[in-house]
Amino acid sequence: MVAKISIGSSLYGAISYNGEKINEAKGRILGSNKVVIPPDGHVDVARMVEDFKSFMPKMGRTKKPVLHISLNPHPDDRLTDQDFEILAREYLDKLGFGEQPWVMYKHEDIDRHHIHIVTVNVNEQGKRLNQAFLFRRSKKITSELEEKYNLHKAQRERVSPDTPITKLDPAGDIKRQVANIVKLVGMRWQFQTLGEYNAILSLYNIRCEATDGKVNGREYHGLVYFATNDAGETIANPFKASRLGKFASRSAVENKFERSATRINLKPSRRIISSVINDSSGKDDFIAKLREKGIDILIRENNDGRIYGVTFIDHNTHTVLNGSRLGREFSANVFERWFNGDGQKPQITMPNQSNVPNRTQSTSQTQSGGTASSNSSSNHQNNQASQQTSSYSTDFDQPSLPGLDLFQLGPGFDAEQEAMNREMERRKRKKKRRGPHL
Repeated sequence: MVAKISIGSSLYGAISYNGEKINEAKGRILGSNKVVIPPDGHVDVARMVEDFKSFMPKMGRTKKPVLHISLNPHPDDRLTDQDFEILAREYLDKLGFGEQPWVMYKHEDIDRHHIHIVTVNVNEQGKRLNQAFLFRRSKKITSELEEKYNLHKAQRERVSPDTPITKLDPAGDIKRQVANIVKLVGMRWQFQTLGEYNAILSLYNIRCEATDGKVNGREYHGLVYFATNDAGETIANPFKASRLGKFASRSAVENKFERSATRINLKPSRRIISSVINDSSGKDDFIAKLREKGIDILIRENNDGRIYGVTFIDHNTHTVLNGSRLGREFSANVFERWFNGDGQKPQITMPNQSNVPNRTQSTSQTQSGGTASSNSSSNHQNNQASQQTSSYSTDFDQPSLPGLDLFQLGPGFDAEQEAMNREMERRKRKKKRRGPHL
């Protein structure tokens, strides 16, 4: 059995979340302590909050007094409502919260039935209960309960960078899926804006929106995540980032933007997209050939069908790139003109092999320093021959962009000689610092 514990400040939010499940007939209340359960089964959130507050101090220093616990048995364990209640009560007693106000809910919205417990970690005097090694103690208790009641041993699902990312399944546990997808995208992909972040999330039917405002005079800046269907329509209540984990928070995502800026290499994506543009006859052909090369494209259009945004999702490098970030040749206006306008294809030029200087020629000229002028004619002829049989032709299998000269070879450069020169300079400086030997 896996226990998940969330410590928070919003009692109303925890009760409201579980109350919605009950009122939507996706579960029921199994039991409570010091909190009145409505006889008709309909949860009155405000009334429950008042019941909790009657056992809590009016003023207290504990900023996060709410514990929201979920107990998740192994899928092979078929437990009755009475079994669930016995397990939950024993779990709370061993954890030290058995005498606290609490409400126990059973969730039946997914095949794997489980229970949620809402309680508080302060007593009537305002003193916080013992939370030392809370998660370690919880793990020990669940192991003991598994042994005592012959339950299957269940382990919490671990997410690693190698875990496959799958599209959200509306029939499954939506919150868990959203959390796992968001975590994996953040671990595996590079992006620099909220738009690029949403581009990759959209492949898995998730949307993220920024929320800014004021509550009780205090500004807040957060993120909210939505589960969607293939048409982009919302299919469940949104999830605040705080309910998914720190990895989904606005600060974590913005820090990811900053890190990605130093890690993204535009060249591999730019070369592939340039090549596909030159080989494509139109929109559908371009999209299909891009996908064959491992790149998806997200085209954003307004109500009139005009393209106002283009984002490339490169599965080869796990990078998301707005078209304008790649260069003006890849901006939304260029694709609008190609797909919906005069059909003019973006002009992506290929580098000219004859314009690339020969490395041997440059090295020879640098080393000679121009003193061997009598041999210049023969050197010129030899260099022309070497250019014709050069092995550099493979460098031009991928296109370049005008003005960037991605594959141009620089002037002659002898790496070994340069390394030797640096070593000699280092020794001279070291000798000066030490002084002459006596």
